[in-house]
Amino acid sequence: MRIFQAALAVLICAAPVAAAELPERKPGLWELKMTMEGIAGVPMPSLQHCVDAATDKLMNTMGTNMANEQCSKKDVQTSGGTITIDSVCQFGSGMTATSHAVVTGDFNSGYVVKVNSKRSGGPATPPMPAETNMVIEAKWLGACKADQRPGDIIMGNGMKMNINDMQKMGAPGMPGGVKK
Repeated sequence: MRIFQAALAVLICAAPVAAAELPERKPGLWELKMTMEGIAGVPMPSLQHCVDAATDKLMNTMGTNMANEQCSKKDVQTSGGTITIDSVCQFGSGMTATSHAVVTGDFNSGYVVKVNSKRSGGPATPPMPAETNMVIEAKWLGACKADQRPGDIIMGNGMKMNINDMQKMGAPGMPGGVKK
């Protein structure tokens, strides 16, 4: 369960990056490997995500909704094959996160997202330091497996959730989801 929560937290923290209207990913099965500097003892899960055009659009809408509700700044610059995103977002009990993300690569075969985030305010939440550097490496693996459907997110431990099901349940940040 802890790995599931960590993966969900990473996806939520990366939402301002997703909200930048990144190019559509190639449909199929993507592997995402995450590393985060400065957090000892908390394993970062790798996961697989089965996507189609509708799923990618839903993830983008989720990030856009979250950014519109929580971010006072979202500056997106594109230069060649690099997308740079600077954002300032408020989360929960007065915590502010200032993030700088750089996205490089190809959304048909593989891309890398490097995010530097600095947090201030809010309650102290060990083991999360005031500044983190996260890297998400995404690689296209091929077609989704026979037992997978678009929207499936499969954790390294085999736990599976589906982003479309989360939308139907009214998860926060999702279109039609619970608002704070």
